Amino acid sequence: MYKRLLFNYMANQLADFDWDLVGTKGIGGGYSAEQRAQMEALIEGTLNIVTEKAVVKGTVVGITDREVILNIGFKSDGLVPTSEFRDMPDLKVGDVVDVYVENQEDKSGQLILSRKLAKVMTAWKNIEDALEQDVIIDGFVKRRTKGGLIVDIYGIEAFLPGSQIDVKPIRDFDIFVGKKMEVKVVKINHANDNVVVSHKVLIEKDLEQQRQSILTNLEKGQVLEGVIKNMTNFGVFIDLGGVDGLLHITDISWGRINHPQEMLKLDQKIQVVVLDFDENKKRISLGMKQLQAHPWDALADTTAIGSKVKGKIVNVADYGAFLEITQGVEGLIHVSEMSWSQHLRNPQDFLKVGDQIEAVVLTLDRAERKMSLGIKQLTEDPWTKQDLLARYALGSKHTGTVRNLTNFGLFLELEEGIDGLVHVSDLSWTKKIKHPSEFVKVGDKLDVIVLELDAENRRLALGHKQLEENPWDTFESIFTVGSVHKCTITAKNDKGVTLELPYGIEGSSALKQIAKEDGSTAEVGEQLDFKVTEFNKEDRKIQLSHVRTYNDTKEESPVEEKKKNTKDSNKAAATADAEKSTLGDLDALTNLKAQMEDSAREEAKKKLDKKEKAVKVADAE
Repeated sequence: MYKRLLFNYMANQLADFDWDLVGTKGIGGGYSAEQRAQMEALIEGTLNIVTEKAVVKGTVVGITDREVILNIGFKSDGLVPTSEFRDMPDLKVGDVVDVYVENQEDKSGQLILSRKLAKVMTAWKNIEDALEQDVIIDGFVKRRTKGGLIVDIYGIEAFLPGSQIDVKPIRDFDIFVGKKMEVKVVKINHANDNVVVSHKVLIEKDLEQQRQSILTNLEKGQVLEGVIKNMTNFGVFIDLGGVDGLLHITDISWGRINHPQEMLKLDQKIQVVVLDFDENKKRISLGMKQLQAHPWDALADTTAIGSKVKGKIVNVADYGAFLEITQGVEGLIHVSEMSWSQHLRNPQDFLKVGDQIEAVVLTLDRAERKMSLGIKQLTEDPWTKQDLLARYALGSKHTGTVRNLTNFGLFLELEEGIDGLVHVSDLSWTKKIKHPSEFVKVGDKLDVIVLELDAENRRLALGHKQLEENPWDTFESIFTVGSVHKCTITAKNDKGVTLELPYGIEGSSALKQIAKEDGSTAEVGEQLDFKVTEFNKEDRKIQLSHVRTYNDTKEESPVEEKKKNTKDSNKAAATADAEKSTLGDLDALTNLKAQMEDSAREEAKKKLDKKEKAVKVADAE
C-alpha cells in the first residue's frame, strides 16, 4: 500500500522531477534528509487517521471467493468475509460501504474490518438519534410475540406492545405480521439491548388536532356518529373521531337492559347525542335513546285506571316487581298488591324475571311517567264474597295457619285474604298464657271457632278454647271454698307461689300461707295439701292456703270435727274419683257435676217428703 501511494505521488511529481539528482545511489538516494522528511509528510497527508472500535467508510478495491478487500484510506487494505455481504449480491469494485475497525493490525500486520458490527453500531446510533430527534422510522413487522409485535428497525429487533399499536384495542395481532409500519422509538434499555417502539403515538398526534377541533365545536344536543371501541357492564365507549365519549347503559334504550351487548356490539357505527361534556377533563356524556320519542308519549289512551295490561316482569325487588308493558313503559306491582293475604311475603314467592302476566292499573300519572299495578285485583276480594257470612257464621268451626304472633294474641289465616284474631285469653280455659308463643308457633295449624264477624271492617274474632266446654262450671262444684286438694308448687316469687291443682289448672297462694306445721317453708316442687280460700269463676282465679289445712283442724270442736270428717270423707271420695279425670276428659267433669246435682236434688226431695209427712201427721192429730 505504501509503495503504491509513493508511486502515485511520484507520478504526479514526474514533471518537476530533477533527474540530475539520480545518481549511483538509486531513486531517492540523492535526497537529503530534509527533502526525505518533506516527502514523507506529503505521503502521510494522503492517509486517514483510523481509530479502532469505530465505524468508517470503505471502498471496495477487490472481491474474491472468500473475502472483500476494502480501502479505508489506511496504509493497508482491510479484509471482510464475503458472508457479511449476502444482503448485497450486486456488490462490485468501487462501491462504498460502512465497516467497523476491529483491529488496526493483527499478528500478520493485517487490518481487520467487520461490516456486521458496523451495521449493528450504525443501527444503534440511528436508533438513539431517532429517539432524541423524534424521528419517524419505517419498520417491518417480523412476527408476533407475547403482548405485542417484533418490528425490525435498522436491522435491530424492537418490541411494539399491543397497547401501542393503535388508539383502539387490537384483538388480532396477526394481521400486521409481514407488513411495513411507521413507528417511533419511545424507550431504549442499553443494559438488555431492548428497544420499545410505538405506532399509537403517531396516530394520537394526528388525532390531537381532530380532538381539539371536536371539543371546540362541541355543543349539548349535537348529534354525532361514532364507533364503539370498548364495552363494559355500565356502558360503552364511543370513538367520535379522536375523542372518546361514554354512552351509559341507562341512556342506550328507554327499556331496561342488563348489559349493552344486548343491543350493541364492538366496532359498530351508531349515532349519539351529546348530553353533557367537561372540556377540562375531556369527558363527554352521550345518549342514544334520546334520539327517539319517549314511549310514555305514545302510550295508548285506553291505558287508564282500572284497565288491564299485559307485559313482562323485568325486575324483582324486595318491595315489589316491575312490569314492562311496552319498551320503556314500566309499572310497579307492590308486594301488597300481589295477594289478598295481609301477610307480606317476598315478591319472588309470586313472580320472577321473564314472567308474562296480566295486571290491573291502580294509579297512573302520565306527567310523572309513573304507574302502579296490581294482580290480586284480577280475583274477587274474599271479604266481599256473597257467601262470606254463611261460611264464617258465628259458632262455625275452622282450621287455619298461624301467620303472626303478637303480645295480645295471634293472627290465623283461614284462606288467602281472610285472617282472624285469636286473643291470648281465648286460647285455653285452664292455663294462664302470657304470650301466644307459649301455646303455638308460626306455621302451626290451629282449630278455632268464630266468635265475631265484621265484614265491613274486615275483622274476624276467633277462639280456640271455645271448642271445649268451660270446665270452670264444673270446677265451681269441685273446688269449693274450704275444700282441700293436693297441689304442687310450680313457681315462687316475692309475692307468692303458683300451684298446680288437679285437672292441670293453676292456683295461687301467699308466701305466708305455705308455711309447714313444723315451721319450715315449702319449696318449688313440693306437693302439699292446700285449702281453697277463694274461688272466682269469672276471673278464673283460685286462692289457696296450706296453713289453713292444719290451723282450722285445731280450732274445730270434737263434735264438729266428727261431722266435718264424715262430710269431708264423702266429698273426698267424690273428689278422688273426679281427680282421676284429666283436662281433656271434660265429659267426665260434666258427668260428675250432673251426678252431684242429682244427689243434691234427691237429698232435697227426701227432706221435702219428710216435711210433708210431718205436716200430715200434725193435721191428723
